[in-house]
Amino acid sequence: MKHAYDLSRDNVQFGDLGRRWGTIALAVGVLGTAAAAGLGFAAGDGGKRFFWAWLVAFAYFLAMGLGALVWVMIQHMTRSGWSVLLRRIAEGIAGALPMLALLFVPLLFGLGELYHWAHADAVAHDPLLAKKAAYLNVPFFVARWAIYFAVWCGTAWALSRASRAQDASGDPALTLRMQRVSYAMIVPFAVTLTFAAFDLLMSLDPHWFSSIFGVYYFAGAIWLFFAVMPVLVWRLQANGRLTGAITPDLYQEMGKLLFAFGVFWAYIAFSQFMLIWYANLPEETGWYLKRWNGGWPLVGLLLILGHFFAPFLLIMSRAAKRNLRILIPVALWAMLMQWLDFYYIAMPEYEPGSGRVPLSLLDLAAFLGVGGLFFWMVSRNLASAPLVPVDDPRLHESLVFEEGV
Repeated sequence: MKHAYDLSRDNVQFGDLGRRWGTIALAVGVLGTAAAAGLGFAAGDGGKRFFWAWLVAFAYFLAMGLGALVWVMIQHMTRSGWSVLLRRIAEGIAGALPMLALLFVPLLFGLGELYHWAHADAVAHDPLLAKKAAYLNVPFFVARWAIYFAVWCGTAWALSRASRAQDASGDPALTLRMQRVSYAMIVPFAVTLTFAAFDLLMSLDPHWFSSIFGVYYFAGAIWLFFAVMPVLVWRLQANGRLTGAITPDLYQEMGKLLFAFGVFWAYIAFSQFMLIWYANLPEETGWYLKRWNGGWPLVGLLLILGHFFAPFLLIMSRAAKRNLRILIPVALWAMLMQWLDFYYIAMPEYEPGSGRVPLSLLDLAAFLGVGGLFFWMVSRNLASAPLVPVDDPRLHESLVFEEGV
């Protein structure tokens, strides 16, 4: 039987590293936001291009935070022991959701530039939009997002607070409390994530609908989190944190999850496409036809090859999942592909029918702006407590974990 690793041999405090990372992230976030605003102003289009770039970046980092939150909830619901060493990092990412609530505010000023249904005259002259007006209207949209963030931020706060309290008290009853919170909030989480995906991305084309679009967004969100996790752990270890506790067995487990949910994303993406192609209804096929023009077919092909086939083939083997020279580049590539997926969902609606792929520096600036501020809060969260739930009653299971397959 494997002996438990002595965690006292590791540095489990973010400390000065966290302050350094946080300072860099804040600087990147502020400069990126300023650059995005400047480039948006210089575009001379009333800020339209800025709002679209900000939307894609916001959807990306929201997915990252929600992927982390649902993973934490699942670990509590399943009474998982192997993942305890990794859970605090996920809590830190999920705990940055309040920053995204703040970063959502710029989108409220651009609703008219983003959403056709936000114009009263458009609704008045479109019978289909008129039928959807009870749902697709600005006041109800804002109210729904207030509810979404209340559910997400409240859940993340409750789980993180109990986890940190357990560091001090070691009270096993807090484990049961976190489990009960997760059971109580998993359905509200699923409902709010689904409708948030409808509101944020699907309603960019208010004439189109997909009953599994919420699942599609969830698949991308959790896959993105499983790409971010090994990269963060790798960088922590490179800077002297958790150098012995996080073993190749845990990297293999992270690689397995990245591999599995890459397949899940491909399954949902194909299912959505196949059902719409098979039904051949104009109100459904129009969404794909916009992506069949100009440069968008090449983007779609890159997603098929890069989002699914490349990661699938590269980390299929056990050895590849344990080899950081393979796993980390694949995880970084996966992060890029998920951004491209959200870009492919949103940006054809920027200039419908043109076929132009409008990549610009504004997209990079918005990504750095939202991402820098998001990871500034992640760094603050991780610096506020040990990087490991040091008194979790299942910590021993994680310290002795061995991956058998």
